Amino acid sequence: MSAARTYPHGSTSWIDLEAGDLGAAQEFYGALLGWTFETATPPDTPFSYVIARLDGQDVAGLTGPAEPSPDDGQAIWRTYVAVDDIDATAVAVERAGGRLLAQPADAGQAGRWVNVLDPSGVELSLWQARSRLGVQLANVPGAWNFSDLHTDDLSAVRRFYEQVFGWVFADLGFATMIQVPGYGDHLAATSDPGIHERQATAPPGFADVIGGVAPAGELGPHWHVTFTVADRDESAALAESLGATVLGREDNDWTQQATIRDPQGAVFTASQFLGA
Repeated sequence: MSAARTYPHGSTSWIDLEAGDLGAAQEFYGALLGWTFETATPPDTPFSYVIARLDGQDVAGLTGPAEPSPDDGQAIWRTYVAVDDIDATAVAVERAGGRLLAQPADAGQAGRWVNVLDPSGVELSLWQARSRLGVQLANVPGAWNFSDLHTDDLSAVRRFYEQVFGWVFADLGFATMIQVPGYGDHLAATSDPGIHERQATAPPGFADVIGGVAPAGELGPHWHVTFTVADRDESAALAESLGATVLGREDNDWTQQATIRDPQGAVFTASQFLGA
């Protein structure tokens, strides 16, 4: 059995959905991605946090008011970056031109978190893990695949991400990928011992990739979440039957993708991998 999946400083480690109606969100994503749910917050709290699981493993979080509040604004998917010391990283965020939306706070025994803005105003979350290490199942149908930075001006924020997280932006010709040096070796030594053999024909440094850069498009600059699905068209049709809107489809040599807005307004991508 593989070791628990851990995340070194600078790697994307967790995603969660903030929605006004948590019950409706659970119904939608449970039906679409096969998730089950467990409430992590104590009873009688104004806000609830729910852990989504697939095959018994943590794959995402959902949060919102304990009582449904559909007028609480548009739902949104957030991406978290793992950090070793959240207080020190918060200082680094401000020194590099970013902004804190609050001060770092405890999430019980699970860890510490804070939401920040990069210099262009794009929101990102930081996570210092305690008992909640991060996503434990990824890159399989129904689970998180990756998160991309959607921006039309990488030069405006590149130095920020390099300084705060130590990221390397690698132009692979077909795409600009975000790397955390040594991440592949970390996976090989912990939860994914076969990663280097499996990616032997991939471009150098591909095992260190934690995301990519894409044009902002009509949605504007944001961090964008992609989930793996077994069949893009079946997932898109199911999402529509559950009240979502398919905003577009895209095919390439490796994937078939659909961009979807869920019934509460959160946008994500469903991606079917076609093979090497």
